[in-house]
Amino acid sequence: MDILQAILLGLLQGITEFIPVSSSGHLVLVPWLLGWPEPDLVFDTVVHWGTLLAVLAFFWRDWLALITAWLRGLFRWNWSDPLARLMWLLILGSVPAALIGYLLEGFFESLFGEPAWVSVFLLVTAVLLALSERLGSRTREISELRWADALLIGLGQAAAIAPGISRSGATIATGLFRGLERPAAARFSFLLSTPIILGAGLFQLLDLASAPDPLAQVPVLIAGFLTAAISGYICIWALLRYLQRGRLYPFAIYCAYVGISCLIVAWLR
Repeated sequence: MDILQAILLGLLQGITEFIPVSSSGHLVLVPWLLGWPEPDLVFDTVVHWGTLLAVLAFFWRDWLALITAWLRGLFRWNWSDPLARLMWLLILGSVPAALIGYLLEGFFESLFGEPAWVSVFLLVTAVLLALSERLGSRTREISELRWADALLIGLGQAAAIAPGISRSGATIATGLFRGLERPAAARFSFLLSTPIILGAGLFQLLDLASAPDPLAQVPVLIAGFLTAAISGYICIWALLRYLQRGRLYPFAIYCAYVGISCLIVAWLR
């Protein structure tokens, strides 16, 4: 992989991690379509840490307030603070993806080598986004989240371990199905992404010990990391701003177009 490919894939990771079009799906399909080598474990880990830096940089005040309120509630055994309660909901919402990802790791890994299945899952994302816009009532704030809401949104995040099902798309769509307003659904989705991206990054770091010479391409890794971090930060800001009034239909149309196009390419090949 050269510097230009690293920058383009880092940009792709940063944009699609938070915009609801599936980062994992694009990181499978784009190299496949262009005939590039598949990103190795080292590069994949580094660009995911880039998007982790983006979400932490954007929401650091939120996380500081959440952790402080949660620790205060833990010491006093008092969960009346809405921030402490929200922290518990984020913990609960993180459990399904951690559990399912651990138990079905081999199954999900096998899907990354199947561009046709990735294309099908992009179509699933398109349907989820369109239906959530059509059926969601969009009347509830993030302060009105309940345990069942957090668990269901967490299950949506777990489903997104499959490449092609957008993590942000599945969680935002589930939030809309549960009646959340678009900005509230997006904010909870982005906060919920932090533990899962951190956990996945730490899990991948354990595998880096077996990777051959992970420091051999330091310039390439730095380029991918910085591009993913900067583009990810900008996309979080842009999507939260867009969802103040914008709808998810454009992303649904995009996912449907890419999914159908790549299915045709897979069939022709």
